[in-house]
Amino acid sequence: MRRGIVGTTWCCLAVMVSGCVSPSREGLPPSSPFLEPAVLAEDLLPQGIAIGDVGPTGAIVWVRTNGPALVQIEWATPAQWETASKSETARAAVSRTDRLAATSETDYTLSIPIEGLAPATTYRYHIWIERKGSAGYEQPKPAAKGTFTTLPDQNASVPVAFVWSADLGGQGRCRQGTAGYPIFDVIRRKDPDFFLFLGDTIYADNVCPAPPNEPGADFVAVTLEEYRARHRYQRGAASLRRLLEAVPVYVTWDDHEVRNNFAGPFDERMPLGRRALREYWPIGSPPDDPHRLYRSIRYGADLELFILDTRQYRSRNAEPDGPGKTMLGPAQLRWLLEGLTSSTATWKVIATSVPLSVPKGGGETVPGNDGWAGGPDGTGFERERQVIVDAIVRQRLKNVVFLAGDIHWAQAQAYDPDRDGVIDFYEFTAGPLSANPGRITEVDGSLHPTRLFNESGYHNFGLVRVTKTLLEVAIVDQAGTTRFLHRVTAR
Repeated sequence: MRRGIVGTTWCCLAVMVSGCVSPSREGLPPSSPFLEPAVLAEDLLPQGIAIGDVGPTGAIVWVRTNGPALVQIEWATPAQWETASKSETARAAVSRTDRLAATSETDYTLSIPIEGLAPATTYRYHIWIERKGSAGYEQPKPAAKGTFTTLPDQNASVPVAFVWSADLGGQGRCRQGTAGYPIFDVIRRKDPDFFLFLGDTIYADNVCPAPPNEPGADFVAVTLEEYRARHRYQRGAASLRRLLEAVPVYVTWDDHEVRNNFAGPFDERMPLGRRALREYWPIGSPPDDPHRLYRSIRYGADLELFILDTRQYRSRNAEPDGPGKTMLGPAQLRWLLEGLTSSTATWKVIATSVPLSVPKGGGETVPGNDGWAGGPDGTGFERERQVIVDAIVRQRLKNVVFLAGDIHWAQAQAYDPDRDGVIDFYEFTAGPLSANPGRITEVDGSLHPTRLFNESGYHNFGLVRVTKTLLEVAIVDQAGTTRFLHRVTAR
């Protein structure tokens, strides 16, 4: 199954705050709106489009217009679209959103839900733009088109392949040339079902000097407008736009969307960084918790992906570890434990932006360990990590795999925390997409890891292939060369 999009229980921040215009036929193109647009007005969406948060019955489509405009999306299956172009009575089969207003309030971004879809079904969509001029809104113009396929329902056992990585544009390694970040073209050629972007989507606290980089990011972001500018800078990479137009994306954050090693409740810049992230990525949240980033995605019978938010709720890194210290916060921890226990998926994959066992110390400005592992100063988040590990071991949860980023090198570990000779879970770490390679640090031994792979010095991503009986993980470098391959057989 290919190209899926979000469910109906989520809301989109950009749509909620932008307002909309009720749908009508008035103002639509004089020719049939269901006909294939002959010419696309590419300048209407200068940052491209993105499809996000795949699910069996819905989608989120992200756009950014080049000024005040109304945006409407029309979609149907290929057969419905073809019939609708020939018959008045068949036009009802083509669905459309309201005409949504892109305004300066959200930097002209919109995350638009598409709902009421059928599982495992291919849809075609067109995006129409009505620009606002001095005399009012202009006639609609076709701005983009594409296809996607919704995810299978949880009773269907189908293979899935996806890519994950993190860390884009750090330590001065930013956009260079038209492609900007060529690694995204390498990812696209792998033809994944989706891309999991596991944080550090920008480096707001790093300066990108020009040259050698493209101009536009030679500052540290402090204000909302500056955070937005850093996200726009990333979308200037043609390779990233090509990937997001073709492959659905799931996104969470790590620290550099705000600043290095931040702890959400205690950082005054966190709301600004979070808002810019939400404006520039198609992320769904429950209507009663609009800032929530943690969520689970069920891809058929064999994969459930739990995407964590390791930043928004965490205690200060410098606090001593203990019963009161948390990385996830009580609600998210409870959600994760309940989700793992109740999941019927063959493979339960936990995406955590920071790794389990790398002692990732801070510095003078942000002291304390930033990852799950502890350090000699008594900081870290090992107590909460142990709660998760105990649940996996005590309940004999099978086929649990962690995916991580953040440390700027590729790593693979097999863990046997109860030392019974049976591997209880695995962890695979990928990245950076474009940043300085990290200096390898020995892992903490308290979970009794077996090292499968540990290598630095190049940009990379992870490629995961899942079936009912097998999970295969590859680490692939920026040239498309496989540096590591490991297969885990389902128990």
